[in-house]
Amino acid sequence: MVYLNKFLMSNDVISIPSPLFVTWYQCFITSIICWIAGIFGDRTANQGGAYSKLTTVEVGDENSPIKPSFFAQFPRAKYDKQTAIKVFPLSLIFVGMITFNNFCLKHVEVSFYNVARSLTIVFNVIVSRILSGTTTSPKTLACLALVVAGFYIGSIGEVNFSHFGTACGVLSSLFVSLNSIFTKRILPLVDHNHWSLTFYNNINACMIVAPLVYVFEADFVLEHIRHLQSPIYWICMTFAGLFGFLIGIVTILQIKATSPLSHNFSGTAKAAVQSLLAFYLWGNEATILGVLGIFIVLGGSLLYTYVKMNESSMGQGLMARSVHDMQAMTTNRNEDQSNRV
Repeated sequence: MVYLNKFLMSNDVISIPSPLFVTWYQCFITSIICWIAGIFGDRTANQGGAYSKLTTVEVGDENSPIKPSFFAQFPRAKYDKQTAIKVFPLSLIFVGMITFNNFCLKHVEVSFYNVARSLTIVFNVIVSRILSGTTTSPKTLACLALVVAGFYIGSIGEVNFSHFGTACGVLSSLFVSLNSIFTKRILPLVDHNHWSLTFYNNINACMIVAPLVYVFEADFVLEHIRHLQSPIYWICMTFAGLFGFLIGIVTILQIKATSPLSHNFSGTAKAAVQSLLAFYLWGNEATILGVLGIFIVLGGSLLYTYVKMNESSMGQGLMARSVHDMQAMTTNRNEDQSNRV
């Protein structure tokens, strides 16, 4: 997916160097896929029998007595104006996330891309602290320090360093963090269905990005008008949008089949292979500091996930113990009262 988007924005033969236009088209493709999947999901729900429409949480549950169709997780795509207005603030964040991500990918080397966008977990902690007053453990802070150190070392070691591209990567990380936090607040408006939210977000994004393309990139698009007549260009653009949608599905299925830690571990491995392979495929010049920065960032991110999962497990254990103690105290109190009677 990263390689394909980089190709679409930087290849001299076929690409149009217009990140906003690429963003708009991929949001458009995702909207169409959600609409088509919703039609199949609605038909599946109407068939009855062994199928039933389930939420994304229930789909794939091995303990479920029924085995739903794959499309059962997709609701009928409906664009309600009032709901769209309520989702609109999140859509602005969503647009910022994917737009700055594409600008980052256009201006930095593929091998440096994961380092440029490595500060997401740092912003997660900062934003959570500001909005929710969430405290952070020393172990978590140590992991964040490791990620920041990797970002700094990787930036020093990058031969073709781009200030603009790196700044876009940092901003993309900030918007990713904001998106994850505000998604939790907006989900109840769409019955906690991620695919409904995906549909609203991408429709809104198309309307937000379209005028930006006209204002900022119309000249670039007209300059490369011959590429718009190339079937290969549109095939690559469509496949990029399709791959983005499929990655979302695979992510959900992987987390359900394994665990968030396993998902993050595989994601870290993928990022490592992606970064190292870029040195060969894209001819990026490798330096000791550049490679070291990549592994420090990925290692710090993986440790952060491990620490947070351990802290979450400990918190749940303490909560369960507290509930058990309260139940024991209530039982003892009731026994004392009965003895007095």
